[in-house]
Amino acid sequence: MDWKEGQGPVQVPGQEVAQDVAGAAGEASGPIPAGLEALYGACRSIYPDQPNPLQVTALVKYWLGGPDPLDYISMYANPGDAKLNIPPHWHYISFGCSDLHGDGRVHEQTGPENPSGFGFELTMRLKREEGEKNPPTWPAAIMQGLAKYVFQSESMLCVGDHVSWHCPLDNSESRVQHMLMGEDPQLGTVSTPNGSVQFVQIVGITTEELRATQHWNGVGVIDIIKRLPGAGGPWMLTDMRRGESIYELDPSVAEEVENGIENDGSNLSGVSARLAWTEDEASSLPPLTSQPPRSETDADSEPSPRISHVESEQIRNTLQKGLLQGANKTGIGHNLQDEKGISSEGDVEGNVPTTDSAELFVTQRLESLHLTINLESGCLLPLALRGRLKHGRHFTFKSVVDVSAVTLVPPSVAGAFVDASCPYASRGPWLQVFIPDDLLPTMVEDLADLADPDELSFGSEGLSSFHGLPGRASGRSAQPSSEVQEAPHRRQVTLPATFRWPNRKLAITVVAEEM
Repeated sequence: MDWKEGQGPVQVPGQEVAQDVAGAAGEASGPIPAGLEALYGACRSIYPDQPNPLQVTALVKYWLGGPDPLDYISMYANPGDAKLNIPPHWHYISFGCSDLHGDGRVHEQTGPENPSGFGFELTMRLKREEGEKNPPTWPAAIMQGLAKYVFQSESMLCVGDHVSWHCPLDNSESRVQHMLMGEDPQLGTVSTPNGSVQFVQIVGITTEELRATQHWNGVGVIDIIKRLPGAGGPWMLTDMRRGESIYELDPSVAEEVENGIENDGSNLSGVSARLAWTEDEASSLPPLTSQPPRSETDADSEPSPRISHVESEQIRNTLQKGLLQGANKTGIGHNLQDEKGISSEGDVEGNVPTTDSAELFVTQRLESLHLTINLESGCLLPLALRGRLKHGRHFTFKSVVDVSAVTLVPPSVAGAFVDASCPYASRGPWLQVFIPDDLLPTMVEDLADLADPDELSFGSEGLSSFHGLPGRASGRSAQPSSEVQEAPHRRQVTLPATFRWPNRKLAITVVAEEM
């Protein structure tokens, strides 16, 4: 979609901007569907003076083969609230992630007592620029993009989830380059004839705030944003001209986040990655575009549902899809997660479903392990160790190249197929790595240099600088396998950088993104 910012209503391929909501609901030949009418009613309760807001609508609806899952996106002019220090802004509201029609054309019919469709709709509040008469349409494009992820992955977006976008949301020079999900403060959750719908609000955040979200949790960062008017305030407005992060707006936030990480750990249970592995920890690694070793698995020895985080459920479902596809195709090619880095937090129980290919489900033990991972995901290894495993929670890296996944497991997580006697094992393209309590602090120390990617810089010879103490020789080696130039409290590392723990027969190599 080619959206033009700040020019009011524009015609774009496959979309149009309509003024008449009732007419846009299309169904000019009949009444507005009950699910859609219930959502319109919630909007009218907030905007009684705007019965026909500007609305982006798909020319070819999704159920008729159109590319855009959202039927409509309404754009309201919100006056704000001077008493609450909330400035005027544009309010974007989607229609399509929930069941609008109730007849099975898009979503399975679940009844009024259950969530409608995916159970949510998206909203966004964009600070209105002085003199701005028409809402920019780029937020609608972002909402369609997120909706496509939801429909393709069958994953919900929940309050506290984040999206690593790595680009100014409006393609400007803004520091606001990522997204965090909160609950819309005015719409909340509504009941419809087709089930309940929560309005999940997109909140633009900076890279520093994304890192706080990943290392701690999204709900905690949302709470901080709500109390800081300059970061979004109680209605969580996105201001693309915002030049300060929550750390700069309130210096005490740094200690608050640090204490949260130490006391609560991280609610982020997995991220997308480019990865591969080999059984020989001393070997060179295959390129990240290749698939890791495939083995057979056994449906009768499925993992316990006590490994119950969202990522594990997604891994199981997607691995089964890939294995079923692979039975009829030459390879497994189903991505586990969108490359934009959409990550979720929460708990969901689930099992590996039984398939006709039961011989594909045996556990293969690995005597040693050499894991390779891309730089961006590798920089989250300290988060995984300190924010997750230290608090007794697992962490998963899910491949964006194929259906492979690597889950790091501490001793307190029940239901894993690895333990102290078998620390490395795979079931098909799912690898589990057992990290015992006595190894955890060693790995945290050795990999600490990766925690701040802003401290990594590349020179003409491909050198990157890691600030921190070099690894100590205590039955392990955290020294990179390539040339190292050491200075007191500082070391320069050439990527790929390999960290080794020989007495554990474990090695991890972090490679540049382009490799």
